[in-house]
Amino acid sequence: MSFHKPRIAIIGGGPAGLTAGVLLHKHGVPFTIFELRQKPTLEELAQPVGMLDLHEESGLAAIRKCDLYEDFLPLTEDCASVMRISDKDGNIAYTHGDEEKSDRPEISRHALNQLLLSKLPANAIKWGHKLLSATSATRVAHTEIELDFGQQGKPIFDFVIGADGAWSKVRKLLTGVKPQYCGRQFISLYIKQITQNYPNLAELVGPGTFFAMGNRHGVVVQRGPHNSAKVWIYFSTPDEQFGTSSGLVTETAASIKTKMLEDNAFLGQWGPKVKELVIIACDEELRDNPGAKVDIKPVYGLPVGYKWEHSPGATLIGDAAHLMPPSGGGVNLGMLDAVLLSEAIVKTHKMAGSDAVHFQNALNPLTEEFEFEMAARAKEEAKDGDQLNEKLFAEDGAKAMTDFFKSFQQQPE
Repeated sequence: MSFHKPRIAIIGGGPAGLTAGVLLHKHGVPFTIFELRQKPTLEELAQPVGMLDLHEESGLAAIRKCDLYEDFLPLTEDCASVMRISDKDGNIAYTHGDEEKSDRPEISRHALNQLLLSKLPANAIKWGHKLLSATSATRVAHTEIELDFGQQGKPIFDFVIGADGAWSKVRKLLTGVKPQYCGRQFISLYIKQITQNYPNLAELVGPGTFFAMGNRHGVVVQRGPHNSAKVWIYFSTPDEQFGTSSGLVTETAASIKTKMLEDNAFLGQWGPKVKELVIIACDEELRDNPGAKVDIKPVYGLPVGYKWEHSPGATLIGDAAHLMPPSGGGVNLGMLDAVLLSEAIVKTHKMAGSDAVHFQNALNPLTEEFEFEMAARAKEEAKDGDQLNEKLFAEDGAKAMTDFFKSFQQQPE
């Protein structure tokens, strides 16, 4: 017998990992969160950041489980749940949503993380811990997981939750499957104080999320904290190394602006309204970060429907378990994963929490059941996301998306 209490680690301090931590703490289950980033400063938290829409059956359900719903609501006023779809010339083809009320409220990623952190004791999370590798070893009666943080040590745990994102180190304990390139690249930029400084662009974008789609490319804008707007410029290309081969990765916002807007392979055929969005976003980036190279990244996802064979002592949640291209479901799935897994851990801890061997043996079948059900949920979400992205990045993405949403309105109740 081990004669020590179960040692639980959560790798990753994003929404999924923090949700798991809050729920374990709520029920008195000891754990430690290890996060790659340093603890954010107030200055960093004040910077513009992307928004997340939380769904009633998943993300919002998790917020309620964490007893944070009343604190959550005031943080959802930066971005309305309104979607505008335009063609490549900036002509609005479809508008959906309600500026006043929504069952999928938006919250900034910074605000969501800080909200969850407010429910955790300061010593629950170790910042600046980069996991280099995770290895398992079977002892006499149970499995132990060693986490290698380099000079920061190699602590051992009885159960490890991998919430460490796309390139999860914990995933390697369970499967050799790796993320696959999805055929798209994106550049992300910000426009600060868009209403005051660029009222014509604010009017075009609207109070929520704006999609300009065409030629299998896209310019997506989302309103955010401090009256900011985050701008994503998407390019469809089979070349995974597109950033390097196109030369964009070595250039500044000033130089890519000309290349993107004059070359027909990029946005050369797009209209002046959308081009102005891109020009202003590049100019703002140049002003805030002069000389900085362009942040261009490929989009990755894990294979739809893949599963791993259950292994004692570790599991995955969030992007580590089911990375998929942006479609609005990822953070919600991850938070729901955290709710369901924490319920299994809390149940086990109450039954067999005094000894690590008993705990792990009792948790194994519950974890295996959780993984099976999670895989099924993720498969359906990934299929829906692939369908959505296929329409968004069609040759005439605006028409494809408009037809898609209108088809729901025509269906009988």
